[in-house]
Amino acid sequence: MTGAAADPITVTISGRNGLRIVADEWPGDGVPVVLAHGGGQTRHSWGGTAAVLAAHGHRVLSIDLRGHGDSQWDPDGNYQMSAYRDDALAVAAWVGEPVAWVGASLGGITGLHAVNEQPDQFSALILVDITPRPAPEGVTRILNFMAKDAVDGFATLEDAADAIAEYQPHRQRPTDLSGLSKNLRLGDDGRWRWHWDPAFLDFRTGGASSEHARDRHHGELEDFARHLTKPTLLVRGRLSDLVTDAEVGEFLVLVPHAEYVDVAGAAHMIAGDKNDVFTEAVVSFLDP
Repeated sequence: MTGAAADPITVTISGRNGLRIVADEWPGDGVPVVLAHGGGQTRHSWGGTAAVLAAHGHRVLSIDLRGHGDSQWDPDGNYQMSAYRDDALAVAAWVGEPVAWVGASLGGITGLHAVNEQPDQFSALILVDITPRPAPEGVTRILNFMAKDAVDGFATLEDAADAIAEYQPHRQRPTDLSGLSKNLRLGDDGRWRWHWDPAFLDFRTGGASSEHARDRHHGELEDFARHLTKPTLLVRGRLSDLVTDAEVGEFLVLVPHAEYVDVAGAAHMIAGDKNDVFTEAVVSFLDP
């Protein structure tokens, strides 16, 4: 059943060690859906997806991951995957019934960890342009973009829009920057900075010394994928340099029951590039 979605309310959930997780919640009686954004993004990164899911009767929760958006920055700088996993399990427990986890990039890896840890808390897993072993070149390009202006920030929102346009040449530069202002914060010095804790990057970089650890983690994620039994959907942006045809093929071998959608004209940030197509794929999967 579909209908107009009610306005969301903002809620606060206690994550690992009581860390504050902020979310927007749309009411509904259908299968609960949690939207978990990618690294460096916020709960506002999903376009109209949440409202459409709510209009289809789902209870929807769009969360800010720890260290992002309005959620608390970890005082100890703990942005290990175990912390994200435990936050996800706390969110699912707060909902009170199994949730369909929709995770983009970091949010997807978080979901893969959480589903492996406590599968009974989840009804389905949707991975948005992420697989257990993403293409290294794409990962490096994303991290370089995030690190470039993380400390100094931007003098104006226009400067931030220019940086994004350079990083995403396939997407038309927006003239309305009101949405962009939700993903940045204005500092006391008058400069705009990304709305996430710069310490987050410490767990995503580290050069050659951390290559073995990253490889070990990718192997662990592959094991998690092999043991997936929940309904699973992989959504890939066809222009993505993080999930190429090779990564898709490897994933479908690991998870042969998974469904797969390839979104033309979209890169890594699918929900922002082709929101209507992306949302339709999610709705079709959850409400066949």
